[in-house]
Amino acid sequence: MEVHRPLLMGVINVTPDSFSDGGSFLDPEAAIAQGLRLVQEGAHVLDIGGESTRPGAGSVSEDEELWRVKPVLEGLAGSGATLSIDTMKPGVARAALELGAGIVNDVTAFRFAPEMAELVAEAGVDCCLMHMLGEPRTMQLDPRYDDVVSDVKAFLEERLAFAVDHGVDEERVWLDPGIGFGKTVEHNLELLRRLDEIVAIGRPVVIGTSRKSFLGKITGRDVAERLPATIATNVLAYERGAAVFRVHDVAEVVDALKVTAATVGSAEWTSRST
Repeated sequence: MEVHRPLLMGVINVTPDSFSDGGSFLDPEAAIAQGLRLVQEGAHVLDIGGESTRPGAGSVSEDEELWRVKPVLEGLAGSGATLSIDTMKPGVARAALELGAGIVNDVTAFRFAPEMAELVAEAGVDCCLMHMLGEPRTMQLDPRYDDVVSDVKAFLEERLAFAVDHGVDEERVWLDPGIGFGKTVEHNLELLRRLDEIVAIGRPVVIGTSRKSFLGKITGRDVAERLPATIATNVLAYERGAAVFRVHDVAEVVDALKVTAATVGSAEWTSRST
């Protein structure tokens, strides 16, 4: 899909153990209702995931993940939003694409299953490739970098080249620096400070800070109280060139980015994204 800043990606965790809302939308009817609510609030994309990637999370079987997400994808097919499947499993991605999903959001950037690149290429859909240090079970165990921004940028450039080499249209690739995925508080802040260096790669940059633990460490707030901090990081990311904003609280972030776009962006961006 064509990306005009700001583009809102609403999060739907169809899981019992996600860090912010685990269990709230495990029931398909609840997840569908939440998706429709997020579209009403201004979400352009609904990112549906059936496996938690919070720090320390264990994996689930392909059958279990499919059981969780299929009815939600079916129920939101006519929502008016582009559906994104948040998965690292080709079988889940394939089923989601057959049900109308238009984006594959792979937190491993095709490292877990390289054949995912061919699947995306054959389907002619968009994909999001994210940086993560290791895997969810281990990513927060003493993460280290020579220079976090340079290292993340090099990784994303390499994964972009891998995708293109395997047939994915470069114009179909979004990049995510992976805030909170194998990073300390300072790593996350440095990525936000220098996000323009990631933007310079030339592909739409996805920012996902919503309700994350580093915001709690800075503010002392519990998960349910991190919306103001989430808004602050999204405004900063917009100023530095981010295009896609993956959030749980769509309406509030939409308002914040409308004002940001009107102030530092352009009227064209505002009209296309609201």
